[in-house]
Amino acid sequence: MEMLLVGLGNVLQPSVLLMIVFGVLVGVFFGTLPGLTATMGVAVLVPLTFGMDPLLALLLLTGVYFGGIYGGSITAILLNTPGTPAAAATTLDGYAMAKRNEAGRALLIAIVSSVAGGLIGVLVLILVSPQLAQIALEFASPQKFALAIFGLSIITAVSGKSIIKGLISGCIGLLIAFVGLDPVTAVPRFTFGQYQLQSGLSLIPVLVGLFAAAEAFRNVESRDIAEKIALEVSGIFKKIKDLFTLWVTIIRSAIIGVFLGIIPGAGADIAAFASYNEAKRWTRKKSKYAFGEGRPEGIAAPEAAGNALTAGAFIPMLTLGIPGDAVTAVMLGALVIQGIRPGPQIFQENGELVYSLFSGMLISYLVLLLVGVLGIRLFMKVLAIPKSILVPVILTLSVVGSYAINNNYIDVIIMFCAGLLGYILIKFEFPLSPIILAIILGPMAESEFRRALVLSDGSMMIFLTSPIAVVLLVLAALSLLSPIVRPYLPKLRAKSNKQD
Repeated sequence: MEMLLVGLGNVLQPSVLLMIVFGVLVGVFFGTLPGLTATMGVAVLVPLTFGMDPLLALLLLTGVYFGGIYGGSITAILLNTPGTPAAAATTLDGYAMAKRNEAGRALLIAIVSSVAGGLIGVLVLILVSPQLAQIALEFASPQKFALAIFGLSIITAVSGKSIIKGLISGCIGLLIAFVGLDPVTAVPRFTFGQYQLQSGLSLIPVLVGLFAAAEAFRNVESRDIAEKIALEVSGIFKKIKDLFTLWVTIIRSAIIGVFLGIIPGAGADIAAFASYNEAKRWTRKKSKYAFGEGRPEGIAAPEAAGNALTAGAFIPMLTLGIPGDAVTAVMLGALVIQGIRPGPQIFQENGELVYSLFSGMLISYLVLLLVGVLGIRLFMKVLAIPKSILVPVILTLSVVGSYAINNNYIDVIIMFCAGLLGYILIKFEFPLSPIILAIILGPMAESEFRRALVLSDGSMMIFLTSPIAVVLLVLAALSLLSPIVRPYLPKLRAKSNKQD
């Protein structure tokens, strides 16, 4: 506690606070624009930290990280266009609330849940980071495969009204994920002789196409709802009491986010969908709206988990020198540039810096809360833009964001193809989220499965000798089957009662 207070004193300096505010604002900007993710924001600003004071450099990048994860929810709610992969889960209920004239309320839920989840994650990071880091070491190939399968089982929970259509969308996502070189043999698959496709289809262009471009295409023929939604801004803060009904969902989702954050390779997108599934499973409060139709829990869960994961991802990075996700991998490089060596000894060698970083994280989330709440009215003005202007802007940003990933025009073509696919699927009422889920988790499941078989000389028993893997596989089976079996349970109970 003493070190934390010393760190707080270091952070409460005008120059440090200004750097945090600047980082958060830049992060929100990068997160809001389709294709410009938190990872890109951190990577772009790393060169600016050369020669900077280590604390200023780390808090600048941390602010960009936190702001970027939250920023993706803004366009996800207002335009059905997730700015980051994690925000794809937020579109399910966020955009539905916007369409029924509750966009401001949805934005308020998003920012409060994001900050609450992030603060919980930072507190866990401060209290038990060395102990939790050891859990990450238990996840080898069998455990990571089981985790990926558990994630894929969530497809039934995000399939909307038709589980069959959701499973078909998931299969489409797996086909997209298999494009490129085989992860073990390096044999080209589904590349059709095009060497540009050997590295696979990048997630960001596909994500931007499915949501942003497809939504732009759809808006060309749909009625503009901007005027109706814009009138709702004035009453949103009267509904702040609704947030107190979400505390169970926020805490549960934050715990899920922290846990997945310590596992290398599990990003905020996986945490968002996993927490959404658990919120749908455990929420018993009656509502006239189902999940996918504008439930507040459907926004609170992914936002709390995604932001809690940001702190969780720092745990293996700081204590083991193993980044928890893509952003902390970039930040690991920034630490090395500053002459700081992550690992168990970091608390002894750089204790004051580490606890100053922890204090800065807490302040960063308070700054994010201020920015998010004060910015709601500004964000809502996006909806007042006529679609004749908004649609070209969205498409332009989609092109820029897709091209900026690899500076490759092929990604722009992929984005437009994904947009056309998304438009067709929307017309036939196929859900898009299962596609993204499959693209994210499909390669992880395949590579870890085959790697585990190599380690076991082809024996499938390797997946049954690990308690963690067995538990995750059982949970995956329950998660996959429960939406299918649940509608038949009342009939079975009624038949059983008649026999009695």
